[in-house]
Amino acid sequence: MTERPALLWFRDDLRLSDNPALRAAIEHGPLICLYIFDTSAGRRPIGAAARWWLSRSLTVLSDAITAKGGESLILRGDPAELLPRIVQEADIGFVAWNRRYEGAAIALDKELKATLSEAGVAVESFNANLLNEPWQVTTKADGPFKVFTPYWRAARERGEPSAPLPTPGKLSKAKLPAALRKQMLTVADLALEPSAPDWAGGLRDAWTPGEDGAHDRLSSFLDDAIADYRNGRDRPDRSSTSRLSPHLRFGEISPRQIWHATKAALETGNTRGSAADAEKFFSEIGWREFSYHLLFHNPGLATANFNRRFDAMSWEKDEAALTAWQKGQTGYPIVDAGMRQLWQTGWMHNRVRMITASFLIKHLLTDWRVGEAWFWDTLVDADPANNPASWQWVAGSGADAAPYFRVFNPVTQGEKFDPNGVYVRRFVPELAALDHKFIHRPWEATASALKQAGIVLDRDYPKPIIALDFGRRRALDAFSALRSE
Repeated sequence: MTERPALLWFRDDLRLSDNPALRAAIEHGPLICLYIFDTSAGRRPIGAAARWWLSRSLTVLSDAITAKGGESLILRGDPAELLPRIVQEADIGFVAWNRRYEGAAIALDKELKATLSEAGVAVESFNANLLNEPWQVTTKADGPFKVFTPYWRAARERGEPSAPLPTPGKLSKAKLPAALRKQMLTVADLALEPSAPDWAGGLRDAWTPGEDGAHDRLSSFLDDAIADYRNGRDRPDRSSTSRLSPHLRFGEISPRQIWHATKAALETGNTRGSAADAEKFFSEIGWREFSYHLLFHNPGLATANFNRRFDAMSWEKDEAALTAWQKGQTGYPIVDAGMRQLWQTGWMHNRVRMITASFLIKHLLTDWRVGEAWFWDTLVDADPANNPASWQWVAGSGADAAPYFRVFNPVTQGEKFDPNGVYVRRFVPELAALDHKFIHRPWEATASALKQAGIVLDRDYPKPIIALDFGRRRALDAFSALRSE
């Protein structure tokens, strides 16, 4: 331990447990815990729903740091300018952070490492949020993977992830210079939450951001919802998924912690899930890992087609149809339920994400980037890797993508995965009284069934904005044209 303070720069790792950068900083000296709300032009600004989550998560983290004897230094601005100045003003001897994997973030970190090292300051970065670094899992030709299954097989062959690090017992607080203390902001000063209007009521009802909230969510999942996860995870009418994605997005829990907690629950019998359920759950963690693998090797994943053949795609620009999709007014109940769940809670069941994305891309022939941008703004778990990788998968333009001719039928998907309409009735309440025979196809309901349910189509609920057969044929023609070029 040295006399000069150490600085820990929090980013997408808003937790104290299993935080390797925190452990390293503690070992080097009294600690300054820094968070910078990045307003630089270089990085993609987070969306509105993610800003709400960040506000709550930062508050929880700041309180946890205080409880351990530390102090949070919260600032707003460009890290490329702020961090070197803070290091100089506070006479920092060691700087630590956990890695991010977007192209702009990597470039910033390289620039800062060079700047600080030239100034004689030791700098270290760590892996806190992935089981494997994106460059550690390679093909036999020592290149990146483009298909998930062999990627995940190779990742599993590397062995079990290392054990999580414990939560530190106490933080030794460094003295902040007066000039820096005057610049300190509170979380409220960042104005991350909506106020006029306050649209976040559904988010507050649905989520408990923060490290404790993440572990409570994991415990609840392992206690109950993991049972039959292998089969039930596709059912939006059931509570069969972990809902850990926003906690992972903000680093309130690590995949190592999730992995080892799941293994321990299986070994001790403290879960209703089976080994097969756990393996399927692990493979979903694997898809997140694969998405970061893709992002690292393809920095333009959110803006450029992974398969450049799709650059020639002729997309439609139907603003009325896009608005209907965004508002959950397409006339297809499973699509509308998903889009309304997204708006109300900042989250959508994964099966329904695929259905809604397919409907936008294939039936409405809308550029996948338009949908990705909407999800980026409205998802609390809007992730720089998962979000674009999954949208490109549905579009057929991505790695290991769904074939272009795979067009989800929202009616048959709804009938298969929400057979009694429980999910639809929850988020499309105007259809709640409709007989289950028609819940996924209300335009086919008899006059008496509609009357009994108190529904007048195009008054209480819209008729379909597009015929499924027409949309499918148009999409297949457009996608087929790419293959012939």
